[in-house]
Amino acid sequence: MLKTSVDRETLVQFLAQELQVARFRDYCPNGLQVEGRNAISRIVSGVTACQALLDQAVALKADAVLVHHGYFWRGEDMRLVGHKMRRIQTLLTHNMSLFAYHLPLDSHPTLGNNAQLAARLGLQHEGHFGEDNLGWLGQVNLPEVTTVGQFAAHIEAQLGRTPTLIGDPDQALGKVAWCTGAAHTMLAQAIEAGANLYLSGEISEPTVHLARETQTAYLACGHHATERYGVQALGELLQERFGIEHHFVDIDNPV
Repeated sequence: MLKTSVDRETLVQFLAQELQVARFRDYCPNGLQVEGRNAISRIVSGVTACQALLDQAVALKADAVLVHHGYFWRGEDMRLVGHKMRRIQTLLTHNMSLFAYHLPLDSHPTLGNNAQLAARLGLQHEGHFGEDNLGWLGQVNLPEVTTVGQFAAHIEAQLGRTPTLIGDPDQALGKVAWCTGAAHTMLAQAIEAGANLYLSGEISEPTVHLARETQTAYLACGHHATERYGVQALGELLQERFGIEHHFVDIDNPV
C-alpha cells in the first residue's frame, strides 16, 4: 500500500507547470480552490466536485479532491449558501483540499480530456482549431469503421452511452473534429477547419440546424461521458510521480 505523502504546495506548483495554467483565460480559477491539510497521501479524483463525490472522498479518508469542474465560476452567485455552503463545509470540516483544472485539463496533449478521449475512440490527432487550440482535428483510425453510423456505435460501446447523431449515418468518414464537454458552440469553427464530422459532449437547438444545413454530422456523446478520462490520467500521474494513493470515483451523470 502506498503511504508516501507530498506537500500541498508542491502539488500546486507541479500541477500549475504540468498543465500550463497561466496560459489560459478561463471561466474559473484553476489550481487550489479550497485549502486543506498540508500533507497529502491520499487523493480522490472525479469529474465534478458535487456533494456525492465529496462524501465518497470523506469515506475514503482522502486528504485532497482533484476535479475538472470545481467552484467559483464567472457570473455565478458567489454567496456560500444552501448546497454551496454544504460542499465547502464538507471540505473544511474534513480538512480536505480541492484542486480543480478546467480548460488546462481539456487541452493537455497527453493527459487532457481531448487526448484521453481520442485514445479510447481510436481518433488520430493531426491538428487543432479554435481559441487556445482547444479543438482537435484528425481522423478515425479504425479500418473497420468507415461511416458515421458505425463510429456512433463504436462510441456507444466505448463510453457506455448512446450518442445523439445529427446527420446521415451512412455518411463516409472524413476529417473529424472533437472537443469534450460543452463545446457544441465550436461546431462552426470545426466546419471552417474542414471537418465533416464533429463530436462533443452536449447539444443545443441551434446546433441541429447548423449541422443539417452544412451537411456536417454531429455527435453529442455526453458532457460527463467525454470528460471522465483526463482527471483519471492526472490522478494516476500524481500517484506515479509522488507515490501517493489515488482513487477515481465516477459519480454517474446522464448528461
